[in-house]
Amino acid sequence: MRHHELIKFALVGGTTFVFDLAIFYLLTFTVLETKPVIARVISGTLATILSYILNREWAFKNRGGRERHHEALLFFAISGIGVILAAAPLFLANNVFDVRDNLSAIELAVVDFILGFIIGNILQMAFRFWALRKFAFPEEKLRGGDAGSTDLHASLAELNDEELGHA
Repeated sequence: MRHHELIKFALVGGTTFVFDLAIFYLLTFTVLETKPVIARVISGTLATILSYILNREWAFKNRGGRERHHEALLFFAISGIGVILAAAPLFLANNVFDVRDNLSAIELAVVDFILGFIIGNILQMAFRFWALRKFAFPEEKLRGGDAGSTDLHASLAELNDEELGHA
């Protein structure tokens, strides 16, 4: 399947989306009721940790090849930018446009969802998919199942070159 990484990335994203959403609303309906941006950053950070584990071990398991600490540093730097992108629409609405004024709790929940989880997640998802493939889990450093097939092709090409050179 040509787009298997995108499908796996989307499944990881769906899983972490539900996790992120649950943590966000748990925080905003309890201890951080008046601070949705902080709740969004906390829930996004926790979802990022889960995302790293799932992406590293499943979605991009055949990519990378870097030392784990280097790969993790790149992943969390990229994801940190993603968390900021996801929180940006919520921040702008609350701190620049004061949308929290004169809205009921239900209206706030809907606005927070649209800004933080629809618009924000679209921004971060597009950025993270591009950046993770490009920097944290690059194709030129394949490992695992896909690496074996690439290595096989390279080995066959080398054998063929050697046979031609010795003939």
